[in-house]
Amino acid sequence: MADEIMEHIRAEAAHLNIDLSSVDWNSVKLPPNEDFGIKSDDDDDDFKEEESLGVPDEWTPPEINPYTPEENLQQWLINEKGRDQFVIRFGSETEILWNDARQLKADSVDKRPFWTESFVQWSPLGTYLATVHQQGAAVWGGATTFNRLRRYAHQQVKLIEFSPGEKYLVTYSSSHDDMHRVNIFDVRTEKVMRDFEGSGNDFADGGVFWPVFRWGGGIEDKYFARMGKNVLYVYETKTFRLINKNPIKVANIKDFSWSPTDPILAAYVPEVSGGNQPARVSLFQIPSCQVMRQKILYNVSDCKMYWQSNGEYLAVKVERYTKTKKSTYTGFELFRIKEGDIPIDAFELDNKNDKVISFAWEPKGQRFAVIHGSGQFYQRGFDISFYTVKGGKVSKLKTLNQKQADALFWSPGGRFIVLGGLGKGFRGQLEFYVVDDLQTMATAEHFMATDIQWDPSGRYVATSVTSVHHEMENGFTIWSFYGKLLYRILKDHFFQFLWRPRWQFLSPEKEEEIARNLKEYSKQYDIEDDEISVLLREQDHEKRKELKEEWGRWVKEWNRMHEQEKMERQMLIRDDAEATNVEEEEYDEVEQLLDVSEEILDVFP
Repeated sequence: MADEIMEHIRAEAAHLNIDLSSVDWNSVKLPPNEDFGIKSDDDDDDFKEEESLGVPDEWTPPEINPYTPEENLQQWLINEKGRDQFVIRFGSETEILWNDARQLKADSVDKRPFWTESFVQWSPLGTYLATVHQQGAAVWGGATTFNRLRRYAHQQVKLIEFSPGEKYLVTYSSSHDDMHRVNIFDVRTEKVMRDFEGSGNDFADGGVFWPVFRWGGGIEDKYFARMGKNVLYVYETKTFRLINKNPIKVANIKDFSWSPTDPILAAYVPEVSGGNQPARVSLFQIPSCQVMRQKILYNVSDCKMYWQSNGEYLAVKVERYTKTKKSTYTGFELFRIKEGDIPIDAFELDNKNDKVISFAWEPKGQRFAVIHGSGQFYQRGFDISFYTVKGGKVSKLKTLNQKQADALFWSPGGRFIVLGGLGKGFRGQLEFYVVDDLQTMATAEHFMATDIQWDPSGRYVATSVTSVHHEMENGFTIWSFYGKLLYRILKDHFFQFLWRPRWQFLSPEKEEEIARNLKEYSKQYDIEDDEISVLLREQDHEKRKELKEEWGRWVKEWNRMHEQEKMERQMLIRDDAEATNVEEEEYDEVEQLLDVSEEILDVFP
């Protein structure tokens, strides 16, 4: 039997391309009475048992089932009208609709009650719609309708998150005894690739923050990371283990963020020991974990990091203490990631004592906007400044003074921005601004608006009022990119509005080519727009005609009823007059002089 076992081991090693020439076989000891499932020719009883089970003497190839292709999950991307989809939740209903803005309406795709028990979420590329249930999460998709594609078992799941490339799904749950669980699923196979469980402090110093893991490396989903106490855990998805088998030691780390496109990780360490150890921002190259660039910062109160969407720049907002330590002022450190040695530029606002309310990069661009101001200007609004990065220098383009806005929303294609007033003290003011010309296209208001979202094409903007913040005027409004109100839909108990994300198929070169020849491409769509305009005018004419005919029918029916009731009205009037004559009484007026007196007034004393 030992010979058969050794022969089996050699055969398996050859199959796996494993070299056994250096193995000392005399030192190999096999467990006694162990055959490792290998049968010898002497085991007649076993072979007789197999014969009794009906095992055929000759091998026949298995029957191959015909291939059944799955639905095209990207079918919605080639909609003949070039429309985008969105999902809404209201009451117990969840509905997916097409945005048919050119016809000033929304067309329903799918609508179901109790589709989810908590919330819904699109995957980053728009392939799947995820729903959340007590037993776990599920993803849905399809060519023309939404079918359940996968399920991911995780009891009492509370939060979910897709990786940027949609390869993995992270689910999170917690219990009353401060136990937290995170599962990372393979989206296609539903297999748990890695799970984590422990108390809040086991996940991060100070408790659990969502997302627990942050993904890096772009849409390839190569890496994910989380913070620990004085360490940064970076995992690779090839093995779902720590890279280099050890965490990165970063003493007192407070925050980190990934480049949107490259395996570069930025980590912020605050100032400690009363300033003896200054704050710093470090850039790590992954997977080598080497520090690419580091900036030492002094007298720092806090830092926030903002990556540009192409990963070309990293802006760090730095709150610094004044000399008296009683107040702070704001400055910025700009890392130029793509340039040699990663140069860093420092710049400040015109009034460095202003507080920065909001900061946002232009997608795929070199411009950014900042909302800033001091507390005394809150009632009158904040200032909004636009900057650009050219030739390694930051220069200001323009400052808009005292605007009723506290949030910035760039169009996905850049150039256009919506300045929104959503916070306390604002009423949902909207300003549609074109940064190329530094001009306002339109101003509007969506009273009590809580959310503003651009559609993936950058042609339309959705504003909504959710019942989470307000019980009145729940619903959403669709605007054009230049601020024209297209249509509005009101829904009681409105909870969610989410545009469906789109794939980015075109290369930068192709986008530039289309931009150069935009007039040629526009001719086809101009014809379609004219046809739709004619159709809308005809529909409006038909609607007016129907209203006029309805009014005519109402007037005709009213006249008929009026004539029908004419005799009855006359009889009622005659009866009322007779009753009045019967009951009428005559009265005589008598005047009687009771007394006369005279009095002389002293007019001029």
